[in-house]
Amino acid sequence: MHEIAQIRKLSLWIFLIPFLAINLCLLISQNYIFLENTIFVVDQIGRSGFSIPYLDGSLSISRASRTFPQYLIFKPAMILTAVLLYYYWNNNNKLVNQYKSTNINYKFKTFGILSAVFLAIHSIFLGIKFDIQIYKLLRRVVLLLFIIFEIIAQGILVYHFFKIKNLLAKLINIKILNLKIILVSVLATVAILSLPILLNKDNTHFKHALEWNYFVGVVLFYLFSRFFWKRTT
Repeated sequence: MHEIAQIRKLSLWIFLIPFLAINLCLLISQNYIFLENTIFVVDQIGRSGFSIPYLDGSLSISRASRTFPQYLIFKPAMILTAVLLYYYWNNNNKLVNQYKSTNINYKFKTFGILSAVFLAIHSIFLGIKFDIQIYKLLRRVVLLLFIIFEIIAQGILVYHFFKIKNLLAKLINIKILNLKIILVSVLATVAILSLPILLNKDNTHFKHALEWNYFVGVVLFYLFSRFFWKRTT
């Protein structure tokens, strides 16, 4: 089936591109010395000593990626990911319509595409400085909307696949479906439980560590999608 083949391809790239991008930015940030005396000298803000931010939260994704030359990697990668997300959610919508004998735009498509739009907006404006106090707030709101809409879209999509899993029995891996349900449940629970901490101005290291791990958790959904669908001919 065409949609399944496309979803498998899209899923792998949606996982790989952002995952490799943020970790390459981290690598550059921590090994800036190797780019000294080149045209790619790392901006002072984007420099960092060795750390494992997934554990110690010593560095945020924003700081590791918003300055030169890291943004040359981060911005194109996230914008490309946003484009791939559009096709991912569109193809899933077509697939569910086929099996439910409907012809509508499901909510997961709407939320999924909105999350892609906010990811693109956040990526475009990341690192651009404005002398407007509300700009920082708007940037955080855009990022928050990306995360909220992404989790909602993932949750609704998993719910629809769970409802029609018997129709898809020969095409999907049930164990991966269960893993996706667990992943989305964990992401939603962590988001809710972390909200009071995120609203607090303290706990910076915790916030940074959560940011790195949560981002990986969000894109891990797409790696699961790759193995969720069996290869079709």
